[in-house]
Amino acid sequence: MDTKGIAAVAKSIRSLSIDAIQKAKSGHPGLPLGCAELAAVLYGEVLKHNPADSKWADRDRFVLSAGHGSMLLYSVLYLSGYKVTIDDIKNFRQVGSVCAGHPEYGWTDGVENTSGPLGQGIALAVGMAMAESMLAAKYNTKNHKIVDHYTYALCGEGCLEEGVSSEACSFAGHNKLGKLIVFYDQNKISIDGSTNITFTEDIGKRYEAYGWQVLKGDMYNVKGLLKLIEKAKKCSDKPTLIMLKSVIGKFAPKQGTPAVHGEPLGEADVAETKKNLGINTEEFFYVDPDALRYFNEKKSGFEKNEADWNEEFKAWAEENPELAKQWKASFEGTADGEAKDPEYETGASVATRTASGDMINAMGLKYSYLVGGSADLKGSNKSGMKCDGGTYTPENRGGRSIEYGIREFGMASEALGMVTHGGIRPFVATYLVFSDYMRPSIRLASIMKQPVIYDLTHDSIYVGEDGPTHQPIEQLSSLRAIPGVQVIRPGDAEETVAAWHMAMESKDHPVVLSLTRQNVPVYAKESASWKEDIMKGGYVVKAGSENPDVTIVATGSEVCMALEAAEKVSGKTVRVVSVMDKNLFEAQSEEFQTKVLGESSRVIIAEAGCATGWEGWVTDKKDLFTIDRFGESGPGKKVAEALGFTADKLAELINA
Repeated sequence: MDTKGIAAVAKSIRSLSIDAIQKAKSGHPGLPLGCAELAAVLYGEVLKHNPADSKWADRDRFVLSAGHGSMLLYSVLYLSGYKVTIDDIKNFRQVGSVCAGHPEYGWTDGVENTSGPLGQGIALAVGMAMAESMLAAKYNTKNHKIVDHYTYALCGEGCLEEGVSSEACSFAGHNKLGKLIVFYDQNKISIDGSTNITFTEDIGKRYEAYGWQVLKGDMYNVKGLLKLIEKAKKCSDKPTLIMLKSVIGKFAPKQGTPAVHGEPLGEADVAETKKNLGINTEEFFYVDPDALRYFNEKKSGFEKNEADWNEEFKAWAEENPELAKQWKASFEGTADGEAKDPEYETGASVATRTASGDMINAMGLKYSYLVGGSADLKGSNKSGMKCDGGTYTPENRGGRSIEYGIREFGMASEALGMVTHGGIRPFVATYLVFSDYMRPSIRLASIMKQPVIYDLTHDSIYVGEDGPTHQPIEQLSSLRAIPGVQVIRPGDAEETVAAWHMAMESKDHPVVLSLTRQNVPVYAKESASWKEDIMKGGYVVKAGSENPDVTIVATGSEVCMALEAAEKVSGKTVRVVSVMDKNLFEAQSEEFQTKVLGESSRVIIAEAGCATGWEGWVTDKKDLFTIDRFGESGPGKKVAEALGFTADKLAELINA
């Protein structure tokens, strides 16, 4: 081991970090100063990676969960040879810079995940480790091991305080994810002071109770770090937490205090820190020549890592052509199997959650890399996978059905980690109202442009007896408000088939499927082009006339309500339109929208949720036939009657 080179890398990480943060007049110097040795050891001695190809499939993954310490990552990416330049670092936290305030997936070469919201990085790392284990079980053969890598994460106290890390780490321990190694930067400092004011539990015992191996060491003992990592790798049936005592802002005059956490050191303290590091105070963005020498000498080894794997992969693909086809499809997001869509007769009564369950299993046959599960609601969500594979367990890594337990936030974040890893397409299921527990992860998935599928059932007051806590009101509008999230609410079983195709075809955005608990009739579609039009968000269910007096725009279960109301109206022509995807429909041309909506002078919106977002569709707010209050406990139809949300009341509104 080249200890001189590692020391030079650590010094350079500290130098680049404090100067970049000072120049930006913004940032978090504490973590880069405190964890520089760990980054140097990981990128120089531990990670199986190749900076020349940041997307190599069998690379080790490193997740910076404590994303505020982003300059640690940018500095070591630059030094080790990724496509991050010294000019990028000098432009830290500026508009358009690849060195954003927090690491951004898809924006910066070598960054494996967007991080910033504390705790979510650990949960993503759990998902990545799951993906590795699934792919290894599916593709490795007796003669060739083409999936064999580790997932590493660096977190701080803040990550471990957030509840999502508890959910995810409990899940990881239960599932014995032995190729997950998390480093805990144990500096005992938070923004408001010592962590002793809020965080005094025994972290080691807590993680041992989760089923983790817990190791302890010193952040600045380089040889000790390597020994700890080797010990972690030898434990194949437990994830490992390596607790490293550290000093936040090490070498700064105010080291070990909250003052070095979240703001520039200041010019005087930068100069003093450089003196402590043995750097000329007049030199900015200093890089120790030994750091560049060290990584230059490592370059051939990094390239050999990938070259050796490419040879192994080539031999494996020649021996296993069918598996090779599945591998290609899974990383490209294309179908690798065949399945017939379920069919439903007009007039049949089918809950869209049931039709969704039918489609999950059809899609499971068509896409061998589709996996999924629910937050302890598999039977209720109708989300059970019946494809070959069974349930994912430590004994059955090839299982495609995942038991997440009652951990909605962790579930969503783990799915995001799986899809970000590559080779796996996950869906997760729960009740629509509990999307509130998942919302931060859904938002992060959209920022990262990752196609997680959220199968959310029990989508309205028709949930019934469980009452207001379980009856969604504002959730549809709030999910539609997240930029990039596709929210699809099918009205019947046939629309649900289309909805799943739309979801599986998404490549760069998350998809929410909003599904009924109650049975709804499969209705006749008058438009001959409905299967094409629905892919644009909406279509004509009942035309009424070319120029109807009233157009009812409905979503989900309210489409059949609208059809029933239209039959109760005389003297007016009524068109019924199903808008399965509001945002997508609004993005279409004016010509298409007019074709679907008709030339009606009056539009009525019918949706069992709040009116927010629909206001621009109507000329009079009284034509928003929505629910803008919490529900009631009772049978679904009785609740609707109590709230005045019935076909009769809708017909009265049409006639008004």
